[in-house]
Amino acid sequence: MNKWDFYTTKELKPEGWLLRQLEIQAKGLSGNLHKIWPDVRDSAWIGGEREGWERVPYWLDGFIPLAYLLEDGELISVAKKYIDAIISKQRDDGWICPLKEGQSESGYDSWAVQLIAKTLTVYYQCSGDERIPEVIYKALRNYYDLLKSGNIKLFHWGKFRWFETFIALNFLYKRQPEEWMKELAAILKKQGYDYSNAVESWKSPKRLWQFKTHIVNLTMMLKSEAVSCDLLGGEYTDEAEKLREILDRYNGTVFEGFTGDECLSGISPVQGTELCSVVEQMYSYELLYAYTGDSKWAERLEVLAFNALPATISEDMWTHQYDQMSNQIACEKFFMKTPFGTNGPSAHLFGLEPNYGCCTANFSQGFPKLALSAFMHKDGTIINSIMLPCRLNADGVEIELETDYPFENKMRYSINAQREFDFVIRIPSFAQNVKLDGKTVEAKDIEIHINKGETEICLEFETPVYLKERPNSLFAAKKGSLLFSVPIAYKKRKHEYTRKGVERKFPYCDYELIPQGKWNYAFSNDMLSATFNGVGDVPFSQSNPPVTVTANMKRIHWGHRFMFPTMCAKTPKSTKPISKETKIELIPYGCAKLRMTEMPICEK
Repeated sequence: MNKWDFYTTKELKPEGWLLRQLEIQAKGLSGNLHKIWPDVRDSAWIGGEREGWERVPYWLDGFIPLAYLLEDGELISVAKKYIDAIISKQRDDGWICPLKEGQSESGYDSWAVQLIAKTLTVYYQCSGDERIPEVIYKALRNYYDLLKSGNIKLFHWGKFRWFETFIALNFLYKRQPEEWMKELAAILKKQGYDYSNAVESWKSPKRLWQFKTHIVNLTMMLKSEAVSCDLLGGEYTDEAEKLREILDRYNGTVFEGFTGDECLSGISPVQGTELCSVVEQMYSYELLYAYTGDSKWAERLEVLAFNALPATISEDMWTHQYDQMSNQIACEKFFMKTPFGTNGPSAHLFGLEPNYGCCTANFSQGFPKLALSAFMHKDGTIINSIMLPCRLNADGVEIELETDYPFENKMRYSINAQREFDFVIRIPSFAQNVKLDGKTVEAKDIEIHINKGETEICLEFETPVYLKERPNSLFAAKKGSLLFSVPIAYKKRKHEYTRKGVERKFPYCDYELIPQGKWNYAFSNDMLSATFNGVGDVPFSQSNPPVTVTANMKRIHWGHRFMFPTMCAKTPKSTKPISKETKIELIPYGCAKLRMTEMPICEK
């Protein structure tokens, strides 16, 4: 049913600020985990004695497209080394995951089977390695045989992530359809969890760890109907929108994710959102847009990608948070008690693996898969789905998009075509005063028939800055897909240590961020103005933000959360001003590591 197909890393290449961001990622944790982190360096997947379940497949899922997008020979060789080792250990019957001594398949949570099959699919799409389809075929055929015979059943993570199998299963069925593939799809659906049964638990979340309210499960789940309906023979009903709306109403965030530290945490700008959930929600939206062609998914993807993703990773991408907060006035370890639902007191620190290592492995997929969502195609038509600086070269068509979007709304397309084709540019719903080659056009998707030869298209539009209303009489400054925050100056407190055989040392040690500035502000009015400063070497830089918003603000008596002096209260104690009005320069949410984002309008 898919409306659009993705291009590969051979056909699509990043440029401009996106290329610089990917290069930073490659020089940081993503490109170095195989050297420094035992769970990747010494994993059981490659014959070592460390974790042999989700961490290596998680890491490879983002590391592989990163390596191929950058055409980095060293990283590509590392990816091949890991894939070769995994393939070499696949049994003749197809079983591919490492088992501990004495462990049987029935006691192994088969979430890892689903994940490694997906990762191998990504590797094939990037490398074209012709060994891979047979490896995936044997692995999923073995999975089918074990599930059908009853020798294994879905439980724990595999039960709640059953739909992840369909990334690889759809790939196989498209290449070589066989009846057992549909039977496997039906078994997975029958044994997998039905999230429509969990809706009531989302409306009043408790401080209780449950699979059905686990934030990463839920963000993965959003794509389940889209990826599975073809093989299941069902009609697509947009169940994702119904479930997303409920999650957003009771647990929504200003950056259009959900609170979840680690499970759903209600409506609050001072509850955390796990980094894994951000990249998985992005991936769900990428697939939802590709399958449905519905622009709402691409627009929501932008908000997550340009705000939540960079906000929770350090500028050098050597450290990250497990949990981010919209109103985050400090990142200091909590003592005695944690404000998070089921996460520990260090979950919001920036480090190698704060709280837990899943995000360390999994965050790598965010920017590379976003890059691969810039252009899509179907039946000769090409669409620019996300306006990112990149170059497309496929099927006799070369398109270069020069832009600093989302920081500035100007796009220049240079097209060299060896054939005629229809070209579509997705225009965001918030775009105003849209101009195509200098002429005002209707603010909707632009469709142009491109002839052979060279064509240049210039597009620009306006995105006014405004105050977006949030629950509890709070507001956030927004311009297009970008949110803006009051940045809080900070100093770093570095922690270098070794625990359970894992060393933290510069630059991948842990950091507390100690606030050095005021944060208790309210908007005086809705008079806001924006300034584009140009995108620097670090696109999401707090000291050199690419765009700023000036707001009139006054300080108020906000107060701290009870028992947590390093966390602001959910809502201010008073909106009565305690200072004169001053102009404050807000910066993009993704640039600010300490920030106030949701704030009231103060009393007159």
